[in-house]
Amino acid sequence: MLNRNRVLDTEFPSRHHPAVMFVSSLSLLAQVPAAHAAGLTVIDWIIVVVYAIATIVLGWWFGRRQTSTKEYFIGSGKMNPMLIGVSLFASLLSTITYLSIPGETQGKGPVYLTNLLAYPFIFLIVAFVLLPVYMKQQVTSAYELLEKQLGVGTRLLGASLFLMLRLVWMSLLIFLTAKAIATMIGVDDKWIPLIVLGTGLVSVTYATLGGLRAVVITDLIQTILLYGGAVLVIGVISVRMGGFGWFPTEWNPNWDHQPFFSLDPKTRVTVVGTIFSVLIWYVCTSGGDQVSVQRFMATTDLRSARWAIGMQLIVGAVVGLTLGMAGFALLGYFQANPGLLPPELAAASEADKIFPYFIAAHLPPIVSGLVVSGLFAAAMSSIDSGVNSITAVVTNDFIDRFRRQPISEAHHVWVARIVAFSVGVIVVLVSSRMDLVSGNITAVTNKTVNLLTVPIFCLFFFALFVNFSHPIGVWTGSVVGTAAGVLIAFSGPIFGIDPETGRDPISFQWIAPVSLTINLLVGTLVSLALPRRKESA
Repeated sequence: MLNRNRVLDTEFPSRHHPAVMFVSSLSLLAQVPAAHAAGLTVIDWIIVVVYAIATIVLGWWFGRRQTSTKEYFIGSGKMNPMLIGVSLFASLLSTITYLSIPGETQGKGPVYLTNLLAYPFIFLIVAFVLLPVYMKQQVTSAYELLEKQLGVGTRLLGASLFLMLRLVWMSLLIFLTAKAIATMIGVDDKWIPLIVLGTGLVSVTYATLGGLRAVVITDLIQTILLYGGAVLVIGVISVRMGGFGWFPTEWNPNWDHQPFFSLDPKTRVTVVGTIFSVLIWYVCTSGGDQVSVQRFMATTDLRSARWAIGMQLIVGAVVGLTLGMAGFALLGYFQANPGLLPPELAAASEADKIFPYFIAAHLPPIVSGLVVSGLFAAAMSSIDSGVNSITAVVTNDFIDRFRRQPISEAHHVWVARIVAFSVGVIVVLVSSRMDLVSGNITAVTNKTVNLLTVPIFCLFFFALFVNFSHPIGVWTGSVVGTAAGVLIAFSGPIFGIDPETGRDPISFQWIAPVSLTINLLVGTLVSLALPRRKESA
């Protein structure tokens, strides 16, 4: 554990009085402290605990009047599109964004931020190609659409792929968050399972009680805290450095070579690769992930759904740029004050840890509590949304699909809540074993959970946009496309790491475009080779 000795200890004896803490925090902003370690003060803990309690109360408030699964899963289909848009951002990107972008821009370079150039194209494709088709189908589970066109087998395939994706996604992200929180509060890694348990318990409790409406409202609060945390880090560094001298004006030697385009498959990141990989991820997630489809169904009509995707992209762009600037600020700050960075974090490969370290060691009281709450909120956004969406899929695609005896709506809601809590328990248990996953957060996420995003979307593409698609062709395309993605994702262990660069022989940025191309090509060719199916009744 690092040795954190706050300046406040010697200057203000009554350090735990809130008013004193606030004034002291402001006075500390301009000071560049000596190297010290993580540890939250009483007021910081109060902020975090009050936030956790407030979310549970909010879940109870919305849950006490729920009488139907439609209200529980899609808020009766009448939710505000602006709230839905913010919830889409918070649910899909919060923890990844908060932890990975500062480390990526600081340790690897700024090219990842060029993904924002894909956003206008994402909006056009999702809003004017996908949503007009999807909003005609009022369903609770997105995978109901697959059965209508390709049979129950394809529906179960899509639902199963989604369950694997979201369970691993939530488990990985809550583990990464717990690890960061452990650094910030100054405890040993052995406490990570307990932090996972606490974070998961709060999230699962209010998601179980309140359903989608509680999830969406708290996602708004969490996004504000998340964004505010990044702004605070930039503000503190700017004050201490006397301005924006941290902003890079030339290519930093700390960064990788990141060209505009390269045919060398082992080049980790390129501008073109970033734009295409993010474009494909967003479109596939919007068109195949229950988290997204469920929120679109929670809006009143096509126009509202378009507002929702527009708001999601706007919030994503603003927060993404801010977090990128936080990475630049951290790089400039520690290059100007190299003695403040522990030697074990000096390597570029450790850049993911510097953002939480700064929060732990260089932010004053109250500010630390707010930022920790932001990180805590980011993890909760991932868990609550994932739990609610998984519950919708399990309930509709497995339990209700094969139930023989009808049950009352009240009973239905209680079944959904039991499933939600069970899913949360599984996530917490799996999270405690995610220490087996190593590597840069951005790369690891693309190689694992995002590996299934494209195959899930392709099922919907064939079901809704290809009138000659055949279940056997769709299944074949899914298997072959996923296999191609796996070969790329784990090309290092399979084919060997490049001895000169230490990188995989094929970059993770090739996963999505190659998997998509092969999936669609194989699925189309096999479907054309098979006799036409009779139209479903």
